[in-house]
Amino acid sequence: MSETAQVSSLPLPPMQYVTLFSEENTKRGRTPRPPPPITDNYSMFGNPYNTDDAVIRPLESQNIRRLYPNNYDHRRELKKLNHSITASFLDLVDICIRNPESEARATKIDDLTLLFIHMHHLVNEFRPHQARETLRVMLEQQKRQRLEIAERFRRHFDKAWELVQQAISSIPEPTESNIKLLIDVERVQPSEGNSNNQACGIGCAEEDRVLCQIIDLL
Repeated sequence: MSETAQVSSLPLPPMQYVTLFSEENTKRGRTPRPPPPITDNYSMFGNPYNTDDAVIRPLESQNIRRLYPNNYDHRRELKKLNHSITASFLDLVDICIRNPESEARATKIDDLTLLFIHMHHLVNEFRPHQARETLRVMLEQQKRQRLEIAERFRRHFDKAWELVQQAISSIPEPTESNIKLLIDVERVQPSEGNSNNQACGIGCAEEDRVLCQIIDLL
């Protein structure tokens, strides 16, 4: 049995990209620099554009006849366009069934094209509002995450404070017998200075005794 050939669902990358943007070139900073920003006219999908044009150009600037008034409700006009597209498509199907060679077919296709252009234009006019809403939702999510983190920190702080208070409260109070015992121990134990003097006084020369006294004074 022959082995099953594995076919990728995506085309292979161009060899120029593979060669110029290899891992070694990327680590050493040898990859080509990006092209400079376009400052004049450019073409996209065969249509000329200018960098100074508005992001959403009016229909009149594109030589397209407007089908709705200047003051309109986007939701209402989109519903109307959707109904018009459905009706025009059914008319086109009827024309293709009855007389596909008639001029009405090309006219109906032009009408559908105009309706789709208007619908895309209305949808694109919602893009700035969509961007603002997306930013608002993202900021609200970040705010909620920060508040949750602050709340967790507060709970951990309260728990740590409670443990410290419990540790402090578990320390026994000093009793009268413990105080007397501590005083007796202090009386019995000689001070550091006296112990040093006694150690120096036994079997030490006069010079060593003087040095010991100087060290005690320091």
